[in-house]
Amino acid sequence: MTERGGPRRVRMRDVAVAAGVSASTVANVLSRPDIVAPETRLRVEQAIRRTGFVRSGPARQLRGLPSPIVGSVVLDLANPYFAALNRGVEDRLAEAGCLLLTASTDLRPEKEGQLLDLLQEQAVRGIVIAPIGSDRGALLAASRRGTPVVLVDEPRSGLDLCAAAVDDVLGGRLAAEHLLALGHRRIAYLGATVESGTVTRRRAGVRQAVADAGLDPDDTVVDLRMVLHPPALVDAAAGAVDHLLALRPAPTAVLCLNDTAALGVLRRLHALGRRVPEDVSVVGYDDLPFAALLSPPLTTVRQPTYALGRTAAGLLLDEARPDHTHRQVLFRPELMVRSSTAPPPGEPAADPPPPTARRERR
Repeated sequence: MTERGGPRRVRMRDVAVAAGVSASTVANVLSRPDIVAPETRLRVEQAIRRTGFVRSGPARQLRGLPSPIVGSVVLDLANPYFAALNRGVEDRLAEAGCLLLTASTDLRPEKEGQLLDLLQEQAVRGIVIAPIGSDRGALLAASRRGTPVVLVDEPRSGLDLCAAAVDDVLGGRLAAEHLLALGHRRIAYLGATVESGTVTRRRAGVRQAVADAGLDPDDTVVDLRMVLHPPALVDAAAGAVDHLLALRPAPTAVLCLNDTAALGVLRRLHALGRRVPEDVSVVGYDDLPFAALLSPPLTTVRQPTYALGRTAAGLLLDEARPDHTHRQVLFRPELMVRSSTAPPPGEPAADPPPPTARRERR
């Protein structure tokens, strides 16, 4: 349709005329199709396609209807883990006719606050967020103002919010127990100078496993922390290897905060002529698709990443129900034993893995 000055946007009343119904019937087809007779609904849908009508987001919200846009705030979209998690969020939202708007905080609290403000200004339907630090004041304030907030990859910790998370302490324990069973008594935990709660909780799980084995965590666990953004995670992890090998006594195993960091560690060890696992064992975290394809295939802790994202999105959509109550879904991680771990040099062959581990033959 055109008018003087150029094309004119097709309006709801244009669809109503084309379908031979009232504008209110068109509105019902768009927002509450279940109350419209099937024959009438089909006629309106055909008129929508014929006229090229596109709903106006602001007009929709003026009528009190929820926005179809959901915000996702994660730590780093360059990290394949968050890309997979976001895909789970996106696929579940698409089933409900919603669009995902995603941004990274790069572990910067000030950027997280800015993104939260911007998303609320856009009147999004809700926000799925992997938060930084322990201060949840801004998230609770957004929820009280009417923007639903769901924590992902982070437990609710008693907050009046929904959450989809993984038992990170257990994940750290599984990895450490595996290395201890192999005979390792000097284990490096590769984290970062600025960390999410997930990485901190995994470290706590590692130390718990060491203490439960009757060892001193301060003597057994070496705490290494990388500086990120810049450099990139793979490069930062590779750079940490030089410091790792200079320690005395040198760790015989390194447990990385994720698989991407483990990739950097493997590359650097190979460049220095160090053998994995004969000289140093390496453990990752997440079980990203490439982990089993590395040389050697990476022992790692598997997280149900895609399911985690889908669950978080489902919790957000559920917020629209009048009987909704906030709840948490907690997933259990799983140890995937591959070829990047072995007894330390000079130690006998290891016992079979415990029942909590899955061993993959390569």
